[in-house]
Amino acid sequence: MNIAKFFRSALAISALFVGLVHSAKAELVTYTGDTTGGPTFNRPFTDFSNLSTTGTNVAYNAITISIDTSGEYSFVATGLGFDTMLFLYKDAFDPTAPKLNGVAGSDDLVSHNTSGFASELEAGSLYTVVFTSYYNDFAGQYALTIAGPGVITAVPEPQTWLMLGLGLAALAYAQRRRAAR
Repeated sequence: MNIAKFFRSALAISALFVGLVHSAKAELVTYTGDTTGGPTFNRPFTDFSNLSTTGTNVAYNAITISIDTSGEYSFVATGLGFDTMLFLYKDAFDPTAPKLNGVAGSDDLVSHNTSGFASELEAGSLYTVVFTSYYNDFAGQYALTIAGPGVITAVPEPQTWLMLGLGLAALAYAQRRRAAR
């Protein structure tokens, strides 16, 4: 399966879920990534009742988001040639305690390589979407589409803020040195 066909499929599946959004102010965002070589965890069951005995060391990507409008949001993920799973956490995701703060989970929405669900979200709360695979040693490229009645914003990780701050400090230092000459 080539990349163009993969993303066309992901977009088509995402379009199916846009119908869940009933507001004229609806937003649709798509994130892409690759779990290959990523951090691993023992994933939970989709109902967060227990930890998997099949997916004890699955690679994952986590995206923290915030929203500006409460309401129902839909989440659809498509993996490139592997069995996917998708989880939603409220407030915080801790890979060492993956049953904690779980809101929704999905496996095999339309096929083995798609996962998705709809969930009521509250404005002002942080949510973490975790994309992973069903089996250990399965990883790869994916597309995640989120749709809802409000603006959906990815929240940078603390390391990103630190790097931005250091970069700005270096720019300020360089400007001072240049002005002092």
